[in-house]
Amino acid sequence: MHNFDFKKPSSVTELTAMMTSYGRDARLLAGGTDLIVGMRSGNLRPAVVIDAKKIPTMVEIQLEKDGLTLGAATSCRRIWENRQVADIYPALIDSASLIGGTSIQGRASIGGNLCNASPSADSVPTLIVMRAVATIVSSRGTRTLPVKDFCLGPRKNVLADDELLLQLHFPPPPKHSGGAFNRFIPRNEMDIAVVNAAAEVELDSSHTRFVDVRIAIGAVAPTPLFVSEAGNAIKNKPVNRKTIDHAGDVAMACAKPISDLRGTADQRRDLTRIMTIRALERAVRRAGGTVTDD
Repeated sequence: MHNFDFKKPSSVTELTAMMTSYGRDARLLAGGTDLIVGMRSGNLRPAVVIDAKKIPTMVEIQLEKDGLTLGAATSCRRIWENRQVADIYPALIDSASLIGGTSIQGRASIGGNLCNASPSADSVPTLIVMRAVATIVSSRGTRTLPVKDFCLGPRKNVLADDELLLQLHFPPPPKHSGGAFNRFIPRNEMDIAVVNAAAEVELDSSHTRFVDVRIAIGAVAPTPLFVSEAGNAIKNKPVNRKTIDHAGDVAMACAKPISDLRGTADQRRDLTRIMTIRALERAVRRAGGTVTDD
């Protein structure tokens, strides 16, 4: 590994000043699970590495009336170990518990997974369907952005050289709602999704009709996709097998996969349908509903 300077700011103000000073010569260390690998391989050669985990705002978990706020450097392990978060936002736990193995999860962060902007990132479809909003800061000020607009392409995101992701905010889930995430991998040892999907559903008071549906899919396009067409196709429709299968068909039609070593484009299209259906089924159960056959 090459030589570099290591900085440990203690406040957001100090951190943003460093990002302004060093610009593209600096890389932020949230968990380091991707950064360190890139530096060891020589693909990444930052002159300065800035550790964000010493800043309280970057590692906080705040659950209040207006929703959940996560510091961007909060580890996946701290998220899925939090029982209050697990009870209210189970889809987030689905994702956080799958990012890396046990040793990785003590370091890996949801914010880092998002900023890495991998098409197969296991957190991003869930963040999208949960209406997560990113808080982005720099010495120039603060801006917010829906997570669905954060990723621009493989390994590309909206952050300028002097900007960083500070927090993620999730609104409270509606009544009679549930969310879920799942993925397909060929074997447990291969921890990169061939296809993944997340869904959030809101049911009516009788739990028999969809009021609102949000679906996102990953590893089937240059960025994770918010497939509003699939959700809109089943709004106000009965909660049954025909309706959910239709959403799977629409999601499959929205996928734009490629063939690579992990799977063919045709396989990924088929898996998009299957993963979408499974995510919807689990989301319906968590919302208190039942998928009927009629």
